Amino acid sequence: MAARASSILRRSLLYVPASSQKMLTKSLGLTTDNVTYDLEDSVTPSQKGNARNQLKQHLSGLKLRPSTISELAVRINAVSTPFALDDLSTLASADRVDAVVVPKVNSAADLMFVTDVLRHVAPARHEDGATDPIKIIALIESARAVMDLSSICRASPFLSGLIFAAEDFALDLSITRTPSLTEFLYARSAIVTAARSYELPSAIDLVCTSYRGDDGLQTLEEECRGGKAMGFNGKQCIHPGQLETVQRLFAPDIKDVEWAVRITIADEKAAAAGRGAWTLDGKMIDAPVVGKAHAIAAKAEQCGVDIQDLRAKWKDQEPE
Repeated sequence: MAARASSILRRSLLYVPASSQKMLTKSLGLTTDNVTYDLEDSVTPSQKGNARNQLKQHLSGLKLRPSTISELAVRINAVSTPFALDDLSTLASADRVDAVVVPKVNSAADLMFVTDVLRHVAPARHEDGATDPIKIIALIESARAVMDLSSICRASPFLSGLIFAAEDFALDLSITRTPSLTEFLYARSAIVTAARSYELPSAIDLVCTSYRGDDGLQTLEEECRGGKAMGFNGKQCIHPGQLETVQRLFAPDIKDVEWAVRITIADEKAAAAGRGAWTLDGKMIDAPVVGKAHAIAAKAEQCGVDIQDLRAKWKDQEPE
């Protein structure tokens, strides 16, 4: 398998309409892992060219990416449309574009096309050894895509994540979205499993269509907890009001982080003493548990948790 492009931690991916100058400007003041400027669903066919040029002007005016945003991406139009090539040709060479979100990916051929265009329009960013190639994030929206995840995941070395698009998937299967989301269980599980199997950094869950009032936030919280429990490490957002909840709930819980730090400290001491297996709080600790602890601690550090402070707090932790 080809080496993967490096990627940031994506807990929240916020869509911003590329056709709205007001939203383009406002987006730069947000705090989120990813801002994705949308040229697809939020732009009517007659306005595709205007939105594309407006977005290019917006990106060209940025000397630096805002420090509160880790990644700027562009959702192009589907490869099957007459707009995709122009989207890529116009925007992929922009210095501030970190990733391309590709909608309606049905097969490996879709990502192969995008990869070939990226190599052509931004060759300096895709040479061997390049440190900042444009990453690809694929939207999985159909039954065909779910059944072909293996080849999709192998299609491009620039692929760094999968996103589940529930509404289009429901349309494709002629099913109705319900609050329980059980109708999406198979597809969501398949996407998470494929992403992990092929070492993709991101598996991003469906959009929560509720975002107003207490009921909307409660629904969002429930969806975040459910998605995280399934293995997703991020969620799509359609409103800035969703960001804080998504960022918070997809970060490790502080109790889990403290547990992870205790495990790592005790394991270091156990290893120094030549102990391969030991216990903590009456439970056996082995290699998989230690691996999980390291993963939690690393993710927490990416989310801004002061791991060194916690290590100082638990420095006296001993293996039992």
